[in-house]
Amino acid sequence: MADVSGAWLGTYWQQGQPNRFEVTLIQSGNTLSGSILDDNHLGEASLTGEVIGRRISFTKRYLSGSRHTVSYTGTVSEDESFMQGQWVVKNFDSGPWEAHRSDDNLMAELQNRMADRVPMSIGAHYQLSIIHYQLSIIHYPLSIVHY
Repeated sequence: MADVSGAWLGTYWQQGQPNRFEVTLIQSGNTLSGSILDDNHLGEASLTGEVIGRRISFTKRYLSGSRHTVSYTGTVSEDESFMQGQWVVKNFDSGPWEAHRSDDNLMAELQNRMADRVPMSIGAHYQLSIIHYQLSIIHYPLSIVHY
């Protein structure tokens, strides 16, 4: 069975237009729960679902009061870093979606970027303070999803 727990960044297409989302998944056995933050006016949603083998399915319910639920079905890649499938709002609309695991190694990436930009004469302590600040900015949108 695939393990999908963690942070994911994705896109779903509605009427040909891409919509970005961030999702945090919590998996316990086959049971799936979590939260999604869509980059549109509907905003945050909760989700419940299941994972069986490499198949994933979940239902998204917006917290904004929208009565529509969105059903997602898809397949998780063998390396568990990517998933894709179809979403549907019953009797209304449907389209494809995909998601990639969020980069778990943001600290190393930022350290490499900062090493290229900040002279060593400034000092490692100052450089790490800048990296910590930038990480807090990058993680801010995900912190909304966790609450």
